[in-house]
Amino acid sequence: MTATIRFCGAARTVTGACFLLETGSGRLLIDCGLFQGQKTLKELNYGAFPFRPADIDAVLLTHAHIDHCGLLPKLVRDGFAGKILATQGTIDLCSYMLPDAGSIQESEVVALNRRNSARGRAEVNPIYTQADAVRSLESFRPVEYETWVSAIRGVRARYWNAGHLLGSASIEIEIEDENSSRPPLRLLVSGDIGPDAKLLEPDPKAPSGFDYVISEATYGDRIREVTTPQQRRARLAAEVREAAAARGALLIPAFAVERTQELIVDLVDLMERGEIAPAPIFLDSPLAIHATEVFRKHAASLDAAADVNRLFNSSHLRFTESVDESKSIARLTGFHIIMAASGMCDAGRIRHHLKRWLWNNRATVLLVGYQAHGTLGRFLQDGAKAVRIQGEEIKVAARIRMMDDYSGHADGLEIARWIAARRPIQKGLFLVHGEEQAIAGLAERLSERIVPAAKLYQPVLDDIYDLSGTTPSLLDIGRRRRLAPEAVTHLDWHNEMSKLLLDINDQVQAAADDRARGVIIRRLRRALVGEDKPS
Repeated sequence: MTATIRFCGAARTVTGACFLLETGSGRLLIDCGLFQGQKTLKELNYGAFPFRPADIDAVLLTHAHIDHCGLLPKLVRDGFAGKILATQGTIDLCSYMLPDAGSIQESEVVALNRRNSARGRAEVNPIYTQADAVRSLESFRPVEYETWVSAIRGVRARYWNAGHLLGSASIEIEIEDENSSRPPLRLLVSGDIGPDAKLLEPDPKAPSGFDYVISEATYGDRIREVTTPQQRRARLAAEVREAAAARGALLIPAFAVERTQELIVDLVDLMERGEIAPAPIFLDSPLAIHATEVFRKHAASLDAAADVNRLFNSSHLRFTESVDESKSIARLTGFHIIMAASGMCDAGRIRHHLKRWLWNNRATVLLVGYQAHGTLGRFLQDGAKAVRIQGEEIKVAARIRMMDDYSGHADGLEIARWIAARRPIQKGLFLVHGEEQAIAGLAERLSERIVPAAKLYQPVLDDIYDLSGTTPSLLDIGRRRRLAPEAVTHLDWHNEMSKLLLDINDQVQAAADDRARGVIIRRLRRALVGEDKPS
């Protein structure tokens, strides 16, 4: 038997999930996601795949979040002609998410090229178009949970509910050894694992006994407080009451799928119970609006305790699908709630609302999801005093608040418990989909107590492992690595440059007078041209 796996994304980072599994009978991808975060990583979305799309026989898709499915339209456009296997919930969500992603890319490139033209720079093309995304949907094929399906010759797969998102799955894979009577090589890819007692979703399920497990580690170094639905709603109510007291807007950057729907359920419920004052809730995201309709369709498979159909029809909820409707929110006075994508503040309408409100001390920004390294959301979470949005510097005077109760990811304790339940893990456990600190924290928690340290692996981008032997072996890929490992894990020069410009502006503004400001500027110029040259 021959089998290798290449980590084409989500290696020492939480985005761009894509794993290439090669066997003697073919090649398949597990996920094909968009890179997010710093520009060095996002530039990978525009470059060539580290494989020929036409050589891929099938894709196994864990779920519909864009960092797992977002490059599928590009894959199809560039020559992939196989099938994409996914649950019906995932297919229904992707039918909106992928065309929406294509539309966003087209509109953002129009704006970028307008700026590039003014600066004398070359035009760029979108990663893919809305039409590319629509065409890619023809490749999807539905699978049922807990039912074996043939992926490629000699490889079968079975999907298990991961409890992360409507339709999300961990994928069990068996690779036959066609040349012997030995048992198949067994792998499990976690996808994203949901936390205990997640609103709307069941607890994650999966079998045990594998040769290899590939596990996410998003919150591997974090342990949350034990919470209940009542405690979660009480914390949300406290945040809303405090924001309302400031008499400005409450901005909630939220992932369009699941996080938004969970917040709607709790916010409307709190208003109906009288625990928070009634206020308009604007769902300002066409994608989130369509995703909410998908949730209505799948209401029977969601937590019966949440009457989603009734709550989604609340009079407090306002859907603003068109651009004009979105702009009209700016005319509102008094307290109101705006939920808009993207959850990491890197794209979408939330950036316009942040640009309008961040400088205002009456506003509150409530971050409710993971903020990846290098994103605007992460800078706000880390306490930035000023940020740049669409090339403009915006002072941060709004209250920045965080709630982890709506996370779609298991914390370090929960993911360790999930891994323990998969034992025995005979050959190796690969930790992916996490930043370095999170992966290191999870590895420390697992080592010896759950999985021997010798069986723990922390791949970096483009690593290839041979899975055929008694232990995995790292293959030499030479010059085929797209980025140096440190370029994946550290802020790039774009982020450093933005921070430097903000720091310079702060220093100049804080100087005592114009003479002092002139001294600072002359020193900067000397540093740029060299101390031995005239300023």
